[in-house]
Amino acid sequence: MLKAMVTALVLVLAAPAAALAAQLGDDGLHKEDWFAITFRDIAEDMAAAKAAGKRLAIVFEQRGCIYCAAMHEKLLADPAVRDYIQAHFLMVQYNMFGDEEVTDLDGEVLTEKSAARKWGYLFTPTVVFLPEAPPGAIPVSKAAVATMPGAFGKWTFLHMFQWVSEKGYDGAEHFQAYHARLVNELRAAGRLDAE
Repeated sequence: MLKAMVTALVLVLAAPAAALAAQLGDDGLHKEDWFAITFRDIAEDMAAAKAAGKRLAIVFEQRGCIYCAAMHEKLLADPAVRDYIQAHFLMVQYNMFGDEEVTDLDGEVLTEKSAARKWGYLFTPTVVFLPEAPPGAIPVSKAAVATMPGAFGKWTFLHMFQWVSEKGYDGAEHFQAYHARLVNELRAAGRLDAE
């Protein structure tokens, strides 16, 4: 009887954690229900993001990527991180080795994997931040205002999205200085809970 009660308690306590776990798609990538499903035409996606009062961010991932899993299960599951990104960005997921069609800003039609090679993205996850409007017929890698290659802690990850949203790339404060300033403010307020 005691064993059955303990088992039931474990299942009840584990249910919320299981519900928060990122789901895997048929392509082996972790899925968020708020990621945008588009035709992967970068100029069109930028226009859609702007019309919604947001910025376009592309995230490259791959099957079996432990850092991608951590991004979904730890960072994107954190309400503060998720809610900020949802409010300010249109996120589109790309498969580093995928065959879905992509139309670059220069008009070239590629697959996801050939786009990753053309743009020089090697690591997953890699988040690519695009400007508010297409800067002309140039590749995404030249148009990007910032790129975040790899996995980072909560505050680095969130601060990069904030820095881009606030157009820090146009200002004099480099991202590292911006991030250090915000971390010091969090530390002074007793809110530095991760990093």
